Amino acid sequence: MTLKLHKLIPLTLFTASMSLAAAEQPTSLSLNDIMHFETLKQPVISDNGKTIAVEAMPDRGDSRALINIVESKKQFVIAGGSDVKLNSQGSFAIATLNPTLLEKKTLKKSELHSGLALFNTETAEQQNFEKVKHAEFSQDGLFLAIWFEVEEAEGDEDKDAPSINEKDIGSAIKLIQLADNSSHDFDNVTQFSFDRVGKNFVVAINDIKTNQHLIKKVNLTNNTLKQVFKNIDSQVGELSLSDDGQWLAFTQGDAKVERDEREYQLSLLNLTTFKLKETPLDDDWTLNQYSKVFFSEDSLRLFIGRVPQVDKVVSLAEIESEADLYDTSVVTGLRNLKVWHGDDPKIKPHEVKQYSKEQQRTYLSVLHVKANRIVQLADEAIPDVQYGEQQRYLLATSDVPYQKMITWAGFYQDVYLVDLNTGRKLQLLTQHPSNEMPTLSPNARFVAYYQQGQLFMYDIAGVRRHTISKDISVSFANEDHDYPGNAPSYGFGSWLADGSGIIAYDKYDIWQFNSSSFDGFMLSKGEGRKTKTQLRIEGQYEDGDVPAVVTQDQSLLIHGYNETTKADSLYSATVGVSSLTELVDSNAKLKILARSKNADTIVYSKERYDLFPDLYTASVNSPNDAVKQTDLDKQRDGFDWASAELVQWSDADGRKTDGVLIKPTHYQEGKQYPVMVYFYRFMSDRLHSFPHMAINHRPNFAWYADNGYAIFLPDIRFEVGYPGASAVKGLTSGVQKLIDMGIADPDAVGIQGHSWGGYQTAFAVTQTNIFKAAVTGAPVSNMTSAYSGIRHGSGLARQFQYETGQSRIAESLFQSPQKYIENSPVFYAERIQTPMMIMFGDKDDAVPWEQGVELYLAMRRTGKDVVFLQYEDEPHHLKKYPNKLDYTIRMKQYFDHYLKGADAPKWLEKGEAYKEYK
Repeated sequence: MTLKLHKLIPLTLFTASMSLAAAEQPTSLSLNDIMHFETLKQPVISDNGKTIAVEAMPDRGDSRALINIVESKKQFVIAGGSDVKLNSQGSFAIATLNPTLLEKKTLKKSELHSGLALFNTETAEQQNFEKVKHAEFSQDGLFLAIWFEVEEAEGDEDKDAPSINEKDIGSAIKLIQLADNSSHDFDNVTQFSFDRVGKNFVVAINDIKTNQHLIKKVNLTNNTLKQVFKNIDSQVGELSLSDDGQWLAFTQGDAKVERDEREYQLSLLNLTTFKLKETPLDDDWTLNQYSKVFFSEDSLRLFIGRVPQVDKVVSLAEIESEADLYDTSVVTGLRNLKVWHGDDPKIKPHEVKQYSKEQQRTYLSVLHVKANRIVQLADEAIPDVQYGEQQRYLLATSDVPYQKMITWAGFYQDVYLVDLNTGRKLQLLTQHPSNEMPTLSPNARFVAYYQQGQLFMYDIAGVRRHTISKDISVSFANEDHDYPGNAPSYGFGSWLADGSGIIAYDKYDIWQFNSSSFDGFMLSKGEGRKTKTQLRIEGQYEDGDVPAVVTQDQSLLIHGYNETTKADSLYSATVGVSSLTELVDSNAKLKILARSKNADTIVYSKERYDLFPDLYTASVNSPNDAVKQTDLDKQRDGFDWASAELVQWSDADGRKTDGVLIKPTHYQEGKQYPVMVYFYRFMSDRLHSFPHMAINHRPNFAWYADNGYAIFLPDIRFEVGYPGASAVKGLTSGVQKLIDMGIADPDAVGIQGHSWGGYQTAFAVTQTNIFKAAVTGAPVSNMTSAYSGIRHGSGLARQFQYETGQSRIAESLFQSPQKYIENSPVFYAERIQTPMMIMFGDKDDAVPWEQGVELYLAMRRTGKDVVFLQYEDEPHHLKKYPNKLDYTIRMKQYFDHYLKGADAPKWLEKGEAYKEYK
């Protein structure tokens, strides 16, 4: 016998190789994976462009704040951090520390408090502060103000003492000088303010119990403290500092008067002499608790919100005696009644929803500081003034004449030019669409606007309107507009800083118009239309209320979206020159997300279906030399990931149509797959979009693809008057294309839509049997009843949606009842052969949830296969995570049963009996 010797593999090596092989095997994507998958929120960048920060937020769980040093790519993490902000130099970051998800689910509301993390990016030191309600860096980034929550009252408080409005109760503030961590501490602070240039900081200290009403100022240049105002009777309200360091404006009112009835006065304190300057009084206007004050950047004008009067608080009658029981005025004073009048400007639900906003409405006025003269700019007839830094004129609007017709006609306003010196108003436009706001030049000499397909420029001094697009053959109206009414514009870009011209857009190209000759040229040299690339200026720094401007010969970053490839590119152009130079050509989606204030650094993301939108930094002039700053794409490691491709076909009317096909992760050529159709209107621009990794009211594309589904996102183009039939044409032709390609199993095509997509889903299955299962979320099923329904979120009537908006009927129910019937799924319930699951939240704030009931009852009465999921106390989109997760699971079970032959779950087979829980 020969003994054969075998070389033994060490057990540790064998185990390691087995582990490596196992690790290399891709795992299936689970709902738990989706819950933990992080998404990046809007990033911020320091003014000097040296530091960026962003919140990474999982679908369920606790966020973390990521802070990156741009040049070194060194990254710091604040665990639990959200709403991250940077100081101007990027040397410090702050992030809110919210209670953990577990704490939110296990502790009482009174036990939950937010904190603040202060992080030094140079030393990596972190300080945490508890019970913080707000924090703010000074504009120059050298100081941080931390405002803490109001301390809870002690148990021995005088219960008979008069109650104090919570907004009159102050709390502690800590002002930290970041260089040395020294601080000033203040108690009972009800308001604070930095100026915009780093000179001064002020706090309003109000303690009604001790009659202490003070204003203290910190000189931020030398970090010295001074009390500048004291009064024992007047509650200090709003504060504003002028940037020239000369003035402090504030409001004050009698502390003994209830806050809701308190009248305030304007005070102006000279910060050199510390003397109050007497300001003009006006018998017709006063100030209340909502009156804001703020200086213009040049410190020459103080803007003030005023009201005609401060109303007394209205109280309900009370029954206090035997006689009151039978007093008709007392008894009827306890009624619960809303009177709907046919001539009300707003219908009652809208009036109710707007009530709080209207109670807080003030009307803008301006105090010319040197002349000490107040000019009222807005009033009840023309209530809205668009603030700007222009010195002579501002734009104002009024929707007052059109509030009644909002119900059926949509939103309009009159547009005025208001003189800051006199308050005189010149009406420029009448019944102008509210979504087409004109734009005022920085020097307040010209107004540019769009109207009925043309661009206009109004010369204020010359009192003349010029049609600046009259000799241009291309359209400035939206070429894809498929709604009733006139097409909107593609919008204006920036003005030149000196007012000498303005940027405007057609569908593809960028134009520059001159305000002297009133002619224009194509800044992008016609390359946009030639290549079907939509070109837009991006990468500009946006600063609050002041729109970005450009200067002659300035280099611009241009973002391009190609309609053919659905991919983005970046270009450069020059103001005043007809030219375009390509900088970045990508097979991806690029989003410009932030621009530093004092440097040329931009932050952008790059994504595809199979590439997470991580952040990159680059110079605005050379985005091709980008540096990757985050690496959340590694979350896909260990998973197979599908890819997306463009599909093109001709619809029933012969129109070329696009859609996105996401193939299953383990796709095999020649094999047919179950298909999930998800859609709304235009979907093909999502070809290069990373899937939204969340559990919500939509199917999660990555999850379905990993479970053997193909996902199809077709474009839908609508014909006015026939929205239902338009959807059917687009859907059926697109699905047939997938069948012809050999990808779709013709007996396993499902459809899911929500809201407008839910309506189209419900209608489609009344006209075709191509779908084998349908899930419709929050659909309109009966346009005749939905027409006069209420959008409970806004209180608006739904009539305008049908006559002028998304539902695209273009006539009233009374003018064309047959169109409403023809486009309503409920009237064709007998035709439905497709099993349907309907989902609604019974507090839907957009579509009356009874629309779901109507569809369910119609299908139930006609003996159709239907199930209805009613999620309690939920709005139009599910908000409560248990409900979102439950719907996600049930939707998948539903499609798995009808499209893949899986066993029906008990709830689908037999329903669920009503139960009440303790």
